[in-house]
Order: sequence, then C-alpha cells, then structure tokens
Amino acid sequence: MGRRTGDGAAKRNGDPPGRGSDLCPGHRHPQRHWDAGEGERGQGPYFCHGKAAPPAKGHAGWPDRGHRPGGPGCGGSDPASGKDGGKKIEKSLRPQTLSEYIGQEKAKENLKVYIEAAKNRGESLDHVLFYGPPGLGKTTLAGIIANEMGVHMKVTSGPAIAKPGEMAAILSNLQEGDLLFVDEIHRLNRQVEEVLYPAMEDYAIDIMMGKGASARSIRLDLPKFTLVGATTRAGLLSAPLRDRFGVVHHLEFYTPEELKVIIRHSAIILGVEIDEKGALELARRSRGTPRLANRLLKRVRDFAEVKYDGKINEEVAAFALDLLEVDKLGLDMNDRNILYTIIEKFNGGPVGLDTLAAAIGEDSGTIEDVYEPYLVKNGFINRTPKGRVATDFAYHHFGIAKP
Repeated sequence: MGRRTGDGAAKRNGDPPGRGSDLCPGHRHPQRHWDAGEGERGQGPYFCHGKAAPPAKGHAGWPDRGHRPGGPGCGGSDPASGKDGGKKIEKSLRPQTLSEYIGQEKAKENLKVYIEAAKNRGESLDHVLFYGPPGLGKTTLAGIIANEMGVHMKVTSGPAIAKPGEMAAILSNLQEGDLLFVDEIHRLNRQVEEVLYPAMEDYAIDIMMGKGASARSIRLDLPKFTLVGATTRAGLLSAPLRDRFGVVHHLEFYTPEELKVIIRHSAIILGVEIDEKGALELARRSRGTPRLANRLLKRVRDFAEVKYDGKINEEVAAFALDLLEVDKLGLDMNDRNILYTIIEKFNGGPVGLDTLAAAIGEDSGTIEDVYEPYLVKNGFINRTPKGRVATDFAYHHFGIAKP
C-alpha cells in the first residue's frame, strides 16, 4: 500500500499542513512553499504566498494568527519591509489609467478618443509626442497609453541610443502592438533619426549590406507599433521627425487645486494624514509640478513625524517648507539665485543666457529647461532679443526698489 500524503500524514507526524506532506492543502502545490512564520515549530503561523496556512482539522498547536505578507520562503512581499514594498509604493504614486490621471484635461480627453478609436479598429495607436517642462507627467502618460491599449511598453532614451544599429535592434525586437517610449527624444542624433523615418511611416527599416560597389539595401518589415516621444525642448526636434507624429500634446503646468488633489491622493498611498489646508499649502509651493509636489510631500512627512505628531496641517507644511527654503510662490534657492543675480549684478538685465549661467555656475541648458519656464510663466523674468530681464513683479516679490 502506497504512502499517503497530505493532511492525514501531517496530523500523524505532528507536522503543520504541508510540512512533512507533499502538497499544501487548498493550494495543491509542493510543500517547499510553506515555511515557518515566527518562533519555534508549533508556536508560529505558517505562510504560503503571503497567506497564513489554514490549520489542519483536529490539529492542535497551529493556530491561524493572521496574515504576514512576505514570510520566509514565499513569493510575497511585506509592504513594511522597505524592500519590495518601497518600490511598489513609489510605482503606485503614478496613475495607471486615464480615469485616475489628474489634470491635463484637454490632452486626456483627446487621448481617450484616439485610444478608443484605435481599439475599435483593432489598430495600433498613431505615434504620440508629448512636450513640456520636466515633471508634468509625460512618462506617466506613456505608461497609461500602454495600459489602456493593453500592450507592452519598452522604454529607452535619446542619449542611450548612439548608433543607427542600436535603434534598428530595438525596433526589430518589438512585438505586434508594442509601445516604444523614447524619453528626451530631441537628443537623438540625425543618423539614428533616419532609421525612425521609414519605421514610423511604413513600419520597415532599411539595412545596408556589404560595402562599396557590392553594397545593397535590404528592407525588413516591422510589426505595427506605437512610438511615444517625450521632450522638454520641442524646438530642437527636426521637422521631418516632428511631422511624423500623428498626435502632439503640450503639457501645461498644474493649478494649485489640481496639485492639491494629487497630494491628498499620494498621502493616502504613503499613509500620511494631511488636511485640506496643509495640502493646499504644499500645492502652492510645488511650482505647478506633480513630481515636485510628491517629493515635497515626502520631506514634509519626515518633519511631521519627527517634529510633530505625524499629521500634516498648514502650520506643519509651512514650517517644513520654510526650512527647505521653498517660499510662498514655490521659488527655491536656485530660482532666487537666478533672480538676485539678474537684479543685483546686471541691474535687472538684459543679460544673455550664457552670461547668466557663468555668473551663477549653472549649465545654460538647465536654466532654460528647468528654471526659466516657471519663472517666465509666473512673470518673474522676461525673455527679450537682448537677454533676460527681471520684471517689476520680481522686484516687488523680494522687496527691492526698482532703480
């Protein structure tokens, strides 16, 4: 008579279900997935894939003490452990669908129509270009498009692709319907761009074989795919590349009300208690940028937990942001340095971008891409043919009399 396995054997041997048996009850998989939760055998719960083992019938000494995700030997993760849990929290701050996405209403409504139409026709979405200042959700929108279309997303960036062959390899490895996201697409060199032209229009790439008189061109067909490009400097895109995008959206800075909703949603995910006024104070100082809003929320949370009772209200937010040197209008130390330099060293301007960059020790591209959009939009500086000029509002904000 063959040896019995399962709960009966477990009861006779005095082992927990699955330990000393070949199959785990209920789950019906090998016993190695079970492992002790805590303490000595007979004192702690057993866990399988993050769930407590059900006690065997009539089996004393193995009480179900609840759920402990990520117990030893299982594939789950403990959100409190700081390992996999931290990564999941960071990822969960990004919305996964258009219905969860807050702000950019015009772009969102148009994308809904384009995605639904493409799905109804059973086609890939037309190529999409997002442009605007950093931190406004270009990468997030690319991920949302992939989720809404139900396709895989491959990610790369312009500076990472140096040779045409590298782009050809990426394109040839795509599957039908895949989404290829290229961040900083304006930094692709012209030779790499030329590989994209036939790929975007005809879903094919041309490869040169051989050299000299024996060289010949071979065209390889590609599966239908969607290219999503993101850039902070749309003006640097070549006209042939820009014209091949069927959908082009400019992302705007967020309003304080929109940022307040984002902050309160992120606070729930992070397990932080924040009231309406505290969220609004954070939103006002976040430069209209969700990425910065979430970053400031995490830092204010640290102050709230150490200096206060863990709750974020208007007083806590103002105290923490003042220590972080973020003023009432969201200007940080670098913004103030730029404005003070224009006002004090160059008498309010005009001053050229390269001269300003040398004066403050910052890269001119960083000033133009990161700091200037917010300063120009909010009326702190003007761009003129002769250079940057500080406005009356900038003088008033710092309490400096204009000469």
